[in-house]
Amino acid sequence: MIPTKDQVLAASAGWVAVVLNVVPGLEAGYLYQRRWKAYWITSVLATTWFVAGAVLAQDAATAAEPQNQLVGLIGLMVLAAVTSAEAGIAVKAVRQNS
Repeated sequence: MIPTKDQVLAASAGWVAVVLNVVPGLEAGYLYQRRWKAYWITSVLATTWFVAGAVLAQDAATAAEPQNQLVGLIGLMVLAAVTSAEAGIAVKAVRQNS
């Protein structure tokens, strides 16, 4: 018998998914939970953030480079925080509904 998506999610350790999603751009917590849609959405967002930063930094002055890097890092950290919280909330919600 193949487990359902909710059974896989409920069986996963929420803290592991949260910790694995802390590294921005990897979304390993979603892989651990086997949540492919969330993984691909977050991967596209992280890639878009990298590409936008690279495109916008082409014409930037050298003095603005540290500020641009800080904005890029903050954006990825926000993405990591949101995905980590969402991964934990998803496990909690599935367990409460089971």
